[in-house]
Amino acid sequence: MATLTVFRFETEGGAAQAVNLIEELQKQALIQLHDAAIVTWPIGAKKPRTKHLSHMTGRGALDGTFWGILLGIIFFAPFFGMPIGAAMGALAAKFRRYGINNEFIRNIRERVTEGSSAVFLLTSGAVTDKVADAAKSLPRFELITSNLSDVQEAALREAFSGELKAAAPGAAA
Repeated sequence: MATLTVFRFETEGGAAQAVNLIEELQKQALIQLHDAAIVTWPIGAKKPRTKHLSHMTGRGALDGTFWGILLGIIFFAPFFGMPIGAAMGALAAKFRRYGINNEFIRNIRERVTEGSSAVFLLTSGAVTDKVADAAKSLPRFELITSNLSDVQEAALREAFSGELKAAAPGAAA
């Protein structure tokens, strides 16, 4: 089963650095990247920029439509107004079966703000201790959410503890 994980970085360039690291880890067979998307929110911009990174994995496990709808629900629905927002809300219901619920959306919307970035990763087969060690080279970040079991997520949070910040679900950034 693939894991959907979202990491938030305190800088605009943090997500891009994470993508570069994941590419290197994949070459070392320490993680399998199935698909990814990044969000950057430049200082002074009214809304973030989103990008599906299908070039990293050949044909993405999820198509650009999935990422476009998901990122649209999270970041752009508040700007669309009532009619489009209602339609996006109906689409959001379809994501619940994948663990993408209102709390997931709210957590990301609250944390990814102007001047920050985020990376959305669909991965499997991670060698957690090796990936955690490599992640120490990244700028300060927080694990916003994942669809891992509670035990798996606790282990991941512990692996990323210490120098790195891993926010508990529902905790303020």
